[in-house]
Amino acid sequence: MKNILITLILIAIASGLFFYYTKTQEEKPVVTHQQPDTAMPETQTQSDVKITPISHATMVLEWGGHVIYTDPVGGAEAFSGQPAPDFILITDIHGDHLDIDTLEDVVGDETTLVVPQAVADMLPATPGKRPEPLASRAVVMDNGDAFPQLDFTVTAIPMYNLPESDDAFHVKGRGNGYVVERNGTRVYIAGDTAGIPEMRNLKDIDIAFVPMNLPYTMDVEEAANAVLAFKPKQVYPYHYRTPDGFSDVDKFKELVNAGDPNIEVLLLNWYSES
Repeated sequence: MKNILITLILIAIASGLFFYYTKTQEEKPVVTHQQPDTAMPETQTQSDVKITPISHATMVLEWGGHVIYTDPVGGAEAFSGQPAPDFILITDIHGDHLDIDTLEDVVGDETTLVVPQAVADMLPATPGKRPEPLASRAVVMDNGDAFPQLDFTVTAIPMYNLPESDDAFHVKGRGNGYVVERNGTRVYIAGDTAGIPEMRNLKDIDIAFVPMNLPYTMDVEEAANAVLAFKPKQVYPYHYRTPDGFSDVDKFKELVNAGDPNIEVLLLNWYSES
């Protein structure tokens, strides 16, 4: 009888522990990955390109005496201490890439906005914080266009989700990635994209910025596979915050270097607030 009683007590305890574990697992948020534990630099200089990450898809490139912003968001305070941009590359219409208030804050007297048509359609045609409306500063580029900007050549590269569909987060033709070239150095800013054929077919890329955040772009495996196809000299994972945390950029680095140790994978601190 005593043994039966002990057995029943143990069963009750085990059942309670199982219920508690199950309940806490249901309530615990799923986190894709935390920020890497190792300290990541705030800036990086490659060749004569100085790279300053601001956040997510937003960065400042200082190159050949000129300044380029990509997808500026975060308000004027995010760019405190940064030089004014000569031109700004905007990839798409979503709020982590297009922020009208921030544009009003950071556009200078001589700044050009390089945008896809869908972004141009959203730029104010009347003055805001500045005498000239933002729309008057826009140079519109369609996928495949190549325009000179100062002593750079800017080429618009498609960016879209796979498989293609009309209700995808990013449909083909709406947004632009960009290849920016100066004196033979080529920098690829991918924007929100999967590992599309147009990325895989790129040639002679010196520096690449590649996103990896499902469900909006691609996972680290697809990103690494695409990078191994076009083989940039250096690649930076960016735009890697997901709804549940962060993509595993350390794993991305391992996958790329396992496939081609000659590709330098560099990690910068895109999420200093995290």
